[in-house]
Amino acid sequence: MKPTQVLQEIRKMRFEEAYEGWNEGRLTQAEAARILGVCERSFRRYMVSYEADGLDGLIDRRLEHTSNRQVPVDEVIAMTDEYRRRYMGWNVKHFHSWYKRTGGTRSYTWVKKHLQKAQLVPKAEKRGAHRKRRERSALPGMMIHQDGSTHEWITGQMWDLIVTMDDATSEHYSMFFVEEEGTVSSFRGVHDVIGAHGLFSSFYSDRGSHYWHTPEAGGKVDKDNPTQFGRALRHLGIEMIAAYSPEARGRSERAFGTHQGRLPNELAVAGITDMEAANRYLKEVYLPAFNAEFACPAQEQGSAFVPWIGGNLDDILCEQHERTVGNDNCVRFEGLILQIPADRHRCHYVKAKVRVHCYADGGLAVFHGPRKLASYNREGKILVQPLKQAA
Repeated sequence: MKPTQVLQEIRKMRFEEAYEGWNEGRLTQAEAARILGVCERSFRRYMVSYEADGLDGLIDRRLEHTSNRQVPVDEVIAMTDEYRRRYMGWNVKHFHSWYKRTGGTRSYTWVKKHLQKAQLVPKAEKRGAHRKRRERSALPGMMIHQDGSTHEWITGQMWDLIVTMDDATSEHYSMFFVEEEGTVSSFRGVHDVIGAHGLFSSFYSDRGSHYWHTPEAGGKVDKDNPTQFGRALRHLGIEMIAAYSPEARGRSERAFGTHQGRLPNELAVAGITDMEAANRYLKEVYLPAFNAEFACPAQEQGSAFVPWIGGNLDDILCEQHERTVGNDNCVRFEGLILQIPADRHRCHYVKAKVRVHCYADGGLAVFHGPRKLASYNREGKILVQPLKQAA
């Protein structure tokens, strides 16, 4: 199934849940729209389409076509060249007034955006934000938080504690120790949530390098250049939201304060000194007790989680790297030589573009489009031979 088709199916399932909640009076239009990741106006448009044509009316036909309203590149170049040649130093409003008087048809916003993109006019500094307490999400599964905390959980040992929790209830869905926070630990936390509860609507995190690419230190994240983690969540149709301050992650920060005050004492009392035993204690003892004491009920009844129907989740929540097959039907990857075996679907894969999937346990696999050609252990040895080529 193509990614766009998966996104369409996820949208339809989420809409049914949101529409039912709104129809029964459990959700406002704003809350229902947030589950879908759209504005209230879009939710109302979806309702009209749904009531007229059913779920098929929610399919976005524009995904298959290039916009006919896209401005020709020549027009953009002509406008910016004219500004550069004769009107350098003019503010955008002044230049736009002249532009309209001389036959220009584009909006002020369009002119400003392209002048700023060409670095001919500066962007205004952002005004100071008026901070206020953010209300919890209305339903479980509308927003998931994930964060890590480095601390001396065991005397003399610094580990990272990775927590994945729900914004609506503060329930901790996943909690484990690792040597160092990164892409693999982030995938593991999300896998735990989807495997147990289903797909959620949005994901909230800090601007760690495994979550986001940030061109300038302390600046805005680059949403058009996703990390391996960002690519996987985009495939699943989950919106990623970046936090720009510790205060914005207040719920997870307060939870870590509690964990740092309690967990070292409990682990010491239990006589635990290694990570494997500590993770077992988290799962069997600490996590159920913490949720029983600190998790709160959601504002509304119901759930924004939807069942996962997209196949093998491990092949999405993993690192993926494109490679070109060599003349010997081998793929070179991080010092390993991955031999592609013969099969009955194709004579050879020389010069073909393939994907190498790197799993959390160190295993590897080579894919050609949707087809898995072979699986390998961490040393590059084939684990499962596909069907042999027909004689």
